[in-house]
Formats: sequence, C-alpha cells, structure tokens
Amino acid sequence: MKTVGPVHLRDVLADFEKSPHVMAKRVARFRETMADKKARAGKIARQLAKSYAVAECALRHESPYQLLAATILSAQCTDQRVNLVTPALFQRYPTVQDLAEGQQADVEQIVRSTGFYRAKAANLIGMAQGIVTNHAGEFPRTIDELIQLPGVGRKTANVLLGTAFGIASGVVVDTHVKRITNLLGLTQSANAEQIERDLIELLPSKEWVNFSHRLIHHGRKICIARRPKCPDCPLLSLCPRVGLPPLEEV
Repeated sequence: MKTVGPVHLRDVLADFEKSPHVMAKRVARFRETMADKKARAGKIARQLAKSYAVAECALRHESPYQLLAATILSAQCTDQRVNLVTPALFQRYPTVQDLAEGQQADVEQIVRSTGFYRAKAANLIGMAQGIVTNHAGEFPRTIDELIQLPGVGRKTANVLLGTAFGIASGVVVDTHVKRITNLLGLTQSANAEQIERDLIELLPSKEWVNFSHRLIHHGRKICIARRPKCPDCPLLSLCPRVGLPPLEEV
C-alpha cells in the first residue's frame, strides 16, 4: 500500500483550486462550530476506545517512583530505549530514597544511552532528593507541587497523576498527540500547552488520561509520521487530514 508523508497546510489549501470537489469536505472542517467540534472529538474518543480498548502507558513501571523516573528519561528519547535502560537503573536504585543518595557519575553511566544524560542524571537525583526532603518520601498529587521537582514539567506531571493515581489533571501532549491532533483539526497550534488547553475544552475530563494513551498507540500503529496508513485508519471519516494530500492522489 502506498502511503503519504506530511506536507505544509498552505499546500493542502492550495489544492482546493485544483480539486474543489475533493477538498470541500476537508475545508469545511475549518468552519465547524465549537459544538460540532466537541461532538466530533467525542466520536474520535469513542472510536479510539473501540480500537485500543487497553490504554496503557508505554513506559514500563511498577510504582509511581519508577514511572516518574522513566518519564524524566523519556525526554527527547523513545519509550523503547527508556524501557531498555530503566531495569538497570531500578536494580541499582530500587527506591526513591536510594536514588536520592545516588552519585551523579554512576547515574550518568546508567542513563547515558537516553541522551542528555548529564542533565537527566542531575534531574533524577534532584527529583528524588526533593521527594525525600520536601515530601517525606511520598509523591505529591498536584501539578503545582510536582512541577517544583527538577526535570518535571506539566507533561511529566500529567503522566504521573493520570497513570499512577488516576487523577485527570490535564491531557498529556507528546509528539504523537501534537501531530495527530493537528491532522484531526482539533487544534491549530504547535505549542503543547495550547494544544492541551484546546483538548481540555473539547473533551470531558473522564477522557483526558486515556485519550492521550490511545492516540499515542494510534500514532505508532496507524498514523505513522512518515507513512500514515490513512485507508486503514478507523478515524478516517472523522479526520480532515490537515496537512496531507487528498487520498485520491495517494
């Protein structure tokens, strides 16, 4: 099956003059009301739930400590690589208290293959020390507290709260979510925080955690960045395919 790669939105809109009958439906998406967009977002969430019934975090973990450490390591790194590295990290430092007493050089050596290893090692140790010193070894359950920890931003805090504690504090926006929500016309932003705000407005809070997990799985299985399998996509009827050429040209 021939697949397509992403093109710029301006090129897609320029195609309207060439193939108005093909583009009409897609351009109409840009004029949908907020109520229509919310309804479509709900249908997308339901279809994702049918296609990916088991919504699990791709980072292997057995505790909030392991999940937070793995998420810090996942910055600019694939989940697959992180999953190869964390067993050695957690064997050497099985608890957050152990990591708080870790040596920079030792942690650097363990996480080197994840990239930016010096900063990540410092963040891991700093995070652990913050948990032990400021929270008596317990993981806080609010975003405001979590983002005070080294290496923890809003995305990482959302991952921990949603996955480890079932707290819908927001929507996790990673590279897959950023790319696919733009293709779906649910946002027109490239800024992760703005995308999160857009999705929060469109989706009920009960969908926030699993929506991201499922969209990430979808991005790996079907909506692949360089070769999206649009004809096989369960979301095709709901997707304006912003930034992609018409299927008739595939």
